[in-house]
Amino acid sequence: MWVIAFILGWYIMKRIFTKEKISLEYLDPLFIYTVLATMLGARLGHVLFYQSELIQEDFFSIFLPFSFKNGLEFTGFQGLASHGAAIGIIIGMYLYRRKYKYKTLLWILDRVVISVASGAVFIRIGNFINSEIIGKESGDFPLGVRFIQDFYNKYEAVRITGIKNVQKAYDTIASNPELLEKVPYRHPAQLYESFCYIFVFFILGYFYSKTKKRDQSGFLFGLFLILLWTIRFFVEFVKEPQGEEYINWFGLNTGQWLSIPFILIGLYFMFIYKPKSAVK
Repeated sequence: MWVIAFILGWYIMKRIFTKEKISLEYLDPLFIYTVLATMLGARLGHVLFYQSELIQEDFFSIFLPFSFKNGLEFTGFQGLASHGAAIGIIIGMYLYRRKYKYKTLLWILDRVVISVASGAVFIRIGNFINSEIIGKESGDFPLGVRFIQDFYNKYEAVRITGIKNVQKAYDTIASNPELLEKVPYRHPAQLYESFCYIFVFFILGYFYSKTKKRDQSGFLFGLFLILLWTIRFFVEFVKEPQGEEYINWFGLNTGQWLSIPFILIGLYFMFIYKPKSAVK
């Protein structure tokens, strides 16, 4: 789903560049900066905000898709934080703007967030498919989903079924009423977010294409921050913790506290910020 998110984002930015008569020679570098900034920011964000013990216990697993703690094991990149991705994208766009000076930083951010919103839809769908970022137990709530891959890790699935093929082992569990009954129903928090992000994308698209707000420097960027992180703030109430909760004050978790500054920054750019010069 990450691939779909990035390709769709590239296509959206290409349409924006074409519409605004910006040379497409700037598009591919923007794409590269965005991909690297997103992935690096998301990974480092997860480590810093949720799993800082990796810095001492398994440092190289931060940057490589392997765990070295108990021997060499391929794990993939387990743990990507959207707050870190957001910070990474902002820094990445700043670095990109320093090299390519055809427009202001906020002009770029005002347009890039439209692509980011579309990509967020598919990334959360990918999280759902992979049983990542699961919700809390939902009880009798009608939208509850059983996340088999979260309840039984791949080693346990192979052990209890006696089937070495991991996917077939999970399929066997899914068709075994006794094993399946142990898996609780949970909120599909990933799909809640994905569904809401569709509206974020269309709202941003409306203000960009149908109003003059696209010419108000920072407005779309601020609107994006408010919409996306407000959604994230409320969905956090039905999500399981993503790691060690370093910040857990007044009944709010780490993800919620990290979302608040983004919302405040969004309010600043929407209603207070005044550019020194008009966007050209």
